[in-house]
Amino acid sequence: MAKLQLNDIVDLREYEREREAFRRSIIELKSVRRIALGDLVTVVFENRDTIRFQIQEMARAEKMIRDEQIETELAIYNPMIPEKGELKATLFLELVSKEMLQQWLPALVGIENSVYLALGEGDGARKVMARPERGHGAQLTREDVTASVHYIEWVLDEEAQAVFGSGSVFIGVDHPNYQVHLELPQRSVESLLADWNL
Repeated sequence: MAKLQLNDIVDLREYEREREAFRRSIIELKSVRRIALGDLVTVVFENRDTIRFQIQEMARAEKMIRDEQIETELAIYNPMIPEKGELKATLFLELVSKEMLQQWLPALVGIENSVYLALGEGDGARKVMARPERGHGAQLTREDVTASVHYIEWVLDEEAQAVFGSGSVFIGVDHPNYQVHLELPQRSVESLLADWNL
């Protein structure tokens, strides 16, 4: 999937004209790519469109008009666009109160290394662990408390790519303080596979 270039990010006036239709399309796209992992964890699988939306909204909110400002955002967010054989996601800890933050941020240290995909079922399932996205991992990883947002990625070898989507695909969290395992909906798998064909 091609990375975003400067000319992919439209100026503020042009963006205002397209924003409502673009926003609706991203809401629809994310409805397929947002996966709730239990009550506390949500994963949103990113692609070129979701990242373009993120940058356009950031530029709009911050009133960015200089190319250098947009290029900085591109450098930050382009690594979250998956290439063939990759899946990239934003992991959110859904902690909505001060008490939940105090309880779960220390308890979920290492959560970014605990998310997995399982390709197939039973003993023959192929497990692929997520890892922190290279550009963000060092900034968000702490020994005593975790962040409420993480950027994670899976890199699938050729064998895993070949079986991805040909059978059941599960996603889960295997953390000492939080475990969940569920099957990805077929339409979510199809959306992820489509990224590799662009």
